[in-house]
Formats: sequence, structure tokens, C-alpha cells
Amino acid sequence: MPTHLVWFRADMRVHDNIALAAACRSQHASVLALFIATPGQWQQHSMAPRQAACLASHLNGLQHSLAEKGIPLICKEVVDFSAQLQTVREICQQHDVTHLFYNYQYEFNEQQRDRQLESLVKDVVCQGFDDSVILPPGSVMTGNHEMYKVFTPFKNAFIKRLKEALPECVTAPAVRGEVLTDLPDLAFNYPQKAFDDALFPANEKAAIAQLRHFCKQGAAEYGTRRDLPSVEGTSRLSACLALGALSPRQCLHRLLAEQPQALDGGPGSVWLNELIWREFYRHLMTYHPDLCKHRPFIRWTENVKWQPNDEKLQAWQNGLTGYPIVDAAMRQLNETGWMHNRLRMITASFLVKDLLIDWRAGERYFMSQLIDGDFAANNGGWQWAASTGTDAAPYFRIFNPTTQGQRFDADGEFIRRWLPALSDVPAKAIHEPWVWADKQGITLDYPRPIVDHKQARVATLAAYEVARKA
Repeated sequence: MPTHLVWFRADMRVHDNIALAAACRSQHASVLALFIATPGQWQQHSMAPRQAACLASHLNGLQHSLAEKGIPLICKEVVDFSAQLQTVREICQQHDVTHLFYNYQYEFNEQQRDRQLESLVKDVVCQGFDDSVILPPGSVMTGNHEMYKVFTPFKNAFIKRLKEALPECVTAPAVRGEVLTDLPDLAFNYPQKAFDDALFPANEKAAIAQLRHFCKQGAAEYGTRRDLPSVEGTSRLSACLALGALSPRQCLHRLLAEQPQALDGGPGSVWLNELIWREFYRHLMTYHPDLCKHRPFIRWTENVKWQPNDEKLQAWQNGLTGYPIVDAAMRQLNETGWMHNRLRMITASFLVKDLLIDWRAGERYFMSQLIDGDFAANNGGWQWAASTGTDAAPYFRIFNPTTQGQRFDADGEFIRRWLPALSDVPAKAIHEPWVWADKQGITLDYPRPIVDHKQARVATLAAYEVARKA
């Protein structure tokens, strides 16, 4: 009897898991599952403790889901990817594995690991699948068979492909044997911090329920509500997508089931755009592996003379810049492991364009805190904000943190939630509380701005101009 091994990585689910479905297709095969924690690699990639806790929760949920199908999950822990490969080889030998199934990961180190895999397990048939994307990298290209460098034409070509044929979702495998009981609690040796499972689903069943609820109740209004951090206008499914507790195909099909006009620009189309942005950054990463090596997409921006400043970096990290919308956003990140997307843009712009601190310092810090840390999306977002990436904001477009706060948190509701020291400041004054405090003769337990935005803007434009001409 053949033995099939499914190697789970960033795909913590049994529904619409292409590798798992392929492994279970034959009724005559024995199926095993494997997960290998790599704390050393996670540390190198700055995995957030809350994301590690979320992963542990989903891993235990996956173990129970597989057990209900009669599929045992073997869980191992090693330091890094190199040791991970040796463990896969040992498991294959111990269990006489004939076929190995896994879903592709597109980051550079992960692709290198998978390329080495086949030579290590020569007697095993290896099968990889494009599972974490709606459409495989390389399937949406320009007329010259090149990867798109700008989002809008990529999106248009992507939607055209979807209208021709939607990728199907595969069903969860049928029960293959006796239900497994007495399951151990799975754990790994990596720092963890508790997360709020009322906000972030802790298992696949909860993730599917939240997806259904959002597509029915929130997707149609997403376009008008998503920029307001004081309201629950987003899906909060990004952590599930990052860990693979949901597939993007599930998101697409559920969205179209509830909002059938989304492909034609109707209700739900703005959230569809976000799914396509996720695809864009993943596809880009496969064609430009330098993005995984801390390199900017726009090469002349390597000439920008950044102004490293530990004191200002720490003020930004701790929400002590004196700009309320920036500080409230950073405190939300530090206390929950998540930040509203509009605020990700505002805080990133502030670090790079107001403080002239290298975007890579911000990228790393976000990864170290985010429960939904995803390299491609995080890198893409930071390079967009820093004007160093594909489809980036022009370098001369610099967010004014005060007017951004006035526009997206006009009454200061979000600011007061995260900055209690400003709870008594009236709405009209909340975005420049020091001005109001001076007039009232009041001393606030809140810092004055660490930088003058107008002066910073001039200095940043000059730095980019010099770099562009270098």
C-alpha cells in the first residue's frame, strides 16, 4: 500500500487544501500529515509572539480536524529550514513514504528549501501545488510575457481571467479510518503572547464562520467603512490568510456567493481589490526574489541617505511621536498585534517621510508585532509608503499626519480609545492637542511632536531628489 505524506506549512486547514486533497485522492493510500516548527527561522524572520500563539491554536485545531478524518499529524521541532529538510527525509524513511505532497511558499528561503527537497528524498515522488493564491504566479502576465509592475493593469488582467473561469475550491477529504482520540497538546518553543480570539479566529471553523458573516454583512459596505479605524469595517481575516486557515479561493467564492456583482465593480468589489493586491505582491515576489533580500524595487532609492535615530525610532514604536493618529495606531499594534490598514499607511509614511528612517526598520518592527504578518504584503505595503516599490506612491506624495487624522478620525473617537491622556481634549482640538493645552494653560500627559512636519517634508523631498540624481 502506498504511503502519502502531507507536509503542512502555511496552510492550517482541511477545506480547500490542494495538497491535502491530492494526497487523499487515492482510497488505497495510507495518509499521514506532518508539521515541523522552526523557531530559529521564525526568529530570523521576526515572527510576532501573537502570530506564534495564533499558529499554535490553529495547529491544534488542524490536528483535531485531521484526527476526525483518521489522519494522524506528526509534529516536530527543529531550528531552521536546513534541519527541517533532514527531518522530512527521516520521516519519509521511517514510514516508507512513497509520495510527498505540499503547497508552495513563494519567499526566497522557502523556495530554496523546496528546490533542495527532491534531491534529498530521491525515492519519493514530490508534488507541490499553488495553493496560497487564487491564480498561480506566471498566469497573469503582460502581452510581452513579463510580470506587471503596476497594480491596475494587473488587476484588470486578473479579473478578466476570473471571468473566463473561476478556480474551484476542493472539498475536505472524506473520513479515511477510525477517528483518532487522546490527542496531545501540540506546542513549540517560541515566545508567545495571548491574542483576542473574539477578533481573530482561533481555528478553521471559526475562520469560515467569520468569512461567511463578513461577506454577508460587511463586504458590501467595505468600500465606505474600511478607512475609518473607529468602526469595525474590515474583515479581520488577514491573520487567517497569513496562516492559511482560509484560502483566498474560499474568500473569492464566498464573496461572489453573497455579492455576485463584485467582479463587475458592484458591492464587494473593493474587498475583491484587496484580495488581488495580496495576489499582486505574491506574484511579484516570485519574479523579483531581491524583494526578499531587503532590496528596494526602484533601484535609485538605494541612494537615499536615511537618518538613523534610535530615540525617534523608539518614540514611533512606542506611540510617543506627539501626532495622535500615529501614536494611537502604534499603540493598537502593540496591544493587539493588529493595525487598521489606513493606519498602516499613515504610520509607515510618518516613519519614512517625516523621520527619514529607513523603511526596513519599520518593516521589521511590524513583522515583530503583527498577528497577520505576511512577508509579501508587509514588504509591499512598506515599499509603497516609502516610494521604493512597484506601483509606489510618488516620492513627493507625503502624508500629513495631522490632516490624515482629521480626515479619517474626525471626532477623535479612535484616538481617545488608545490615548486616554487625551480623553478630555475636545474633538476640534484632538489632532493638535498641544495647541489647545497651551491656550488652556493645561499640561497634558502626552508628548509634543518630535518633528515639525513642514520642515520634515522639505528635508525628505531634498533627500529623495539627491538620491534620484545620484
